[in-house]
Amino acid sequence: MKIGYACLAVAVPGSALKSCTLKNASKEHLLSLIGHNLDSLENIIDYNIQNGIALFRISSGLIPFGSGAAADLPWQDRYAEKLAAIGKKIAGAGMRVSMHPGQYTVLNSPDTAVAERAVKDLAYHAKVLDGLGLGSEHKLVLHLGGVYGDKKQAQSRFLARCQELEVAVRKRLVLENDGVSYTIEDVLETASQAAIPVVYDNLHNATNPAKAGMIDVDWIRQCAATWKKGDGRQKIHYSEQHHSKKPGAHSDSINIERFLEFCGQLTGMDLDIMLEVKDKNISALKCINCVSRREFSRLETEWTRYSYSVLERSSDIYDSLRQMLRVNNGYPAREMYSLIEEALSLPVVAGNAVHAAQRVWGYFEDKASAAERKRFRQLLGNLHSGEACLKSLKNNLLRLAAKYRVDNLLSSYYFYKWQAAGLE
Repeated sequence: MKIGYACLAVAVPGSALKSCTLKNASKEHLLSLIGHNLDSLENIIDYNIQNGIALFRISSGLIPFGSGAAADLPWQDRYAEKLAAIGKKIAGAGMRVSMHPGQYTVLNSPDTAVAERAVKDLAYHAKVLDGLGLGSEHKLVLHLGGVYGDKKQAQSRFLARCQELEVAVRKRLVLENDGVSYTIEDVLETASQAAIPVVYDNLHNATNPAKAGMIDVDWIRQCAATWKKGDGRQKIHYSEQHHSKKPGAHSDSINIERFLEFCGQLTGMDLDIMLEVKDKNISALKCINCVSRREFSRLETEWTRYSYSVLERSSDIYDSLRQMLRVNNGYPAREMYSLIEEALSLPVVAGNAVHAAQRVWGYFEDKASAAERKRFRQLLGNLHSGEACLKSLKNNLLRLAAKYRVDNLLSSYYFYKWQAAGLE
């Protein structure tokens, strides 16, 4: 089983993608942005390899305006060596990647212009994976599209257009159920006619359920039959409902107990799980560390990334986690993450936030200029005034971490905005 995340990475220096407005999308500017984005992708792939993450979805924004203004640019030739190098790393690590064209890529639209743009967008995505030199097990995930008042006719329109796609696209295409229009039952029906594999999405099925009496594992087993030789291991999407947003909105983080309960249904099944969650690689590492017994050092590394975020919320939980990892008794991944989740559900306490910030400041104390020292003391003194002051303090510390290249701070989660956090 491989567990992965989608598109962007949190607390991974050098991983941000860049884009521009269409009016600024000159040939040379786009080629420059593409070069930057490929460097960022390589940094993400390196991070994934170092952390044992073997499933990743590449952002559709890798090539800005990939099926539009950049469609005729020679980016695949200019960056052939870079693409080959990244692809070699992916293949060498046994990593599996995918892409997921967005909501405006609608192959079954009754508007032929919309459908033609969808064909071009699918061709662009396939071009990226082909440029990386990756096989057909690296997939393009697509939704069936709209209903347009007649579901059967819309499905037939999809099938007809699917048959006309280039082989480079068809060999990578997989279909996914969505949260509004097409249930997993609809998708299985269409995919069986098109001989396309199906990705099951648990949250979409929760918001747009198929027939009663079927649970997640039942649909996953039905989808398994659609994955043939050459398609790679069956893949599913897993996400959890955000507690305060509309149905279908992804949670900020994966709850480890709910995830492990879900995985408990999958005993004996050989599949890959793509997490769709706001905190991306953070949740991916949590889930990987809990479903497989890894080196104890992996937990220690993760704790260092979380430690200051835990400390600013609860010194008691911070001390409990330190003691747990100091004892080095067994492999307490589940217990560690359960305590971390408990801490991150709490508001930030001003006194604790001061203590955490002072510890972070310790990395710069011998390097900082007089002006930087003065600024830190000023921001620290304002901390009791509210959350905005905490944001200013952290932004200042993040700039210092970047300036002085303190890598373990740049890769920590201290600067990530946990959505549950307030300031008391």
